[in-house]
Amino acid sequence: MKVVKVPGKDKRHKVFLYALSTCAWCKKTKKFLEDHGIEFEYVDVDRCSKEDIAAIRSELERRGAPMSFPFVIIDDKVEILGFKEDELKEALGV
Repeated sequence: MKVVKVPGKDKRHKVFLYALSTCAWCKKTKKFLEDHGIEFEYVDVDRCSKEDIAAIRSELERRGAPMSFPFVIIDDKVEILGFKEDELKEALGV
């Protein structure tokens, strides 16, 4: 699975994003994180192998989340499904 790390000045939180490369809301989420200087990692699920997609599906099921994107995990605790700017700001303290 190709995980991309995006450097940022704000390293207070561990942020992981499941996204689709063609999804406008996923792009907005990436831009939001970049614009706020948040360091994060992401994977474009649609660019993964079938085996990786199966592993991602299992991880999302374990978390009780649907295969829907963007899906942001902050500090392995806070989960935000969809682009919800207010929730992101609150969880990240920006």
